[in-house]
Amino acid sequence: MHRAIVTPLLRNAAIRSAAPRTLRVMRQTPVVFPKQMIRFASTESNAKATESEAAKASETVKEAEPQAETEATEGNEVDTVEDLKAKLDAKDKDLANMKNHYARAIADFRNLQDTTKKEVQKAKDFALQKFAKDLLESLDNFSLALESVKEDTLKANEDVKSLYEGVSMTRNIFEKTLSKHGIEKIDPMGEQFDPNQHEATFQIPHPDKEPGTVFHVQQPGYTLNSRVLRPAKVGLVKGNEEN
Repeated sequence: MHRAIVTPLLRNAAIRSAAPRTLRVMRQTPVVFPKQMIRFASTESNAKATESEAAKASETVKEAEPQAETEATEGNEVDTVEDLKAKLDAKDKDLANMKNHYARAIADFRNLQDTTKKEVQKAKDFALQKFAKDLLESLDNFSLALESVKEDTLKANEDVKSLYEGVSMTRNIFEKTLSKHGIEKIDPMGEQFDPNQHEATFQIPHPDKEPGTVFHVQQPGYTLNSRVLRPAKVGLVKGNEEN
């Protein structure tokens, strides 16, 4: 028992004697912070600074984005308007060209219609030209037959007179029928010479008439719808040689 009581007391005394020494040692030792703690503090501050800068940058970007979008939208609108103007101008030019081509096509079509009408009318008017020329020989024969009969024979012979009148009526009816189809007789007796309708076969001086006047019709001429079908063969008054 004595040992059991003494041993704890000795231990307490030893601890009391050792405690001041430990305190003294702790007072003499300077306080040094670990380098890891300093680094951690600087990293944390840098991180905060970076975060603040990043926040500012994001705010700047957010503020710049609407402006950029607005500028881009305005630029796109300007480009779109210019494109539309260019397309509108191109369409106006195409429309003007189409109108011009349309007007020319109408004018060409109308000219073609007029030309076709004229050609058709000419074809109708002069379709009988060759046939009419052949008929003129028959008229000439009628005239030659009537001119070959003398007046004394007509007075002396009633049969010849009746035949003469029948041939004359036939010739007159024939001429009227041709006149209905546009064939007209040219009888230039006493008129001035017209080279477009007359064909001079001879010239004789005649003091009582003006030079160039038709005084004899050897063969009458004919026209078909105002076009000369056959010129009249005529004799002209010859002018004085002094003139």
